[in-house]
Amino acid sequence: MGDVTAVPVPHSSGGTERTAGAAPAASSGRRSLAAALFLGALGAAVVLLASGQTWAEGTAAVGAGSVPLEADGRDVTGLPAALAVVGLAALVAVFAVRRAGRAIVSALLALSGAGAAAAAFLGASDSAALEEKARQTTGDTAAAVDGLTHTPWPYVTAVAGLLILAAGLLALRYGSSWPAMSGRYEREGGVPRGARPAADPDRPEELWKALDRGEDPTGDR
Repeated sequence: MGDVTAVPVPHSSGGTERTAGAAPAASSGRRSLAAALFLGALGAAVVLLASGQTWAEGTAAVGAGSVPLEADGRDVTGLPAALAVVGLAALVAVFAVRRAGRAIVSALLALSGAGAAAAAFLGASDSAALEEKARQTTGDTAAAVDGLTHTPWPYVTAVAGLLILAAGLLALRYGSSWPAMSGRYEREGGVPRGARPAADPDRPEELWKALDRGEDPTGDR
């Protein structure tokens, strides 16, 4: 018998290359998604917590003595807490919209964090809130605050606002590769969303439901 020459069979590498290229992208998308969720939720929670803490302390003279005064973050400025709530809503909304809508919501998330951080930083040296408390406590419109001091809580709030900002920047950069919340409901068990099973003519209640929907329960199944 003659020699049999083996003919090499070419192997297609296109599918393998595409799969190898898609894996890092998917991994990067998952990491950025987890980071954005963590940073956004943590930042908003800390802003809300820190806004309720004491930001400024002092005393006001009353008669021969003095009375201690303190002002929390919401007395100084209500912006950080309000923007943290907006940021939380935007963080959830990122997964409910797609394309241009996702970019807009991501920008809102970033702006909420930046605004919360800026408002907290500006409030770190504020004395107006404590002076107002001094006037209310003493009944003297010219009352002054003695021994005015500020706590670290405004700076904690500002840093937490930067975490929300970071979540927004991640959403702007990687959000296009994140899944959308509405996508998982498009098909349920292989049945297109909104499709209804045919009415069972042996069950009277199903016939009535079909008639209410304007369907013909006697049609071919």
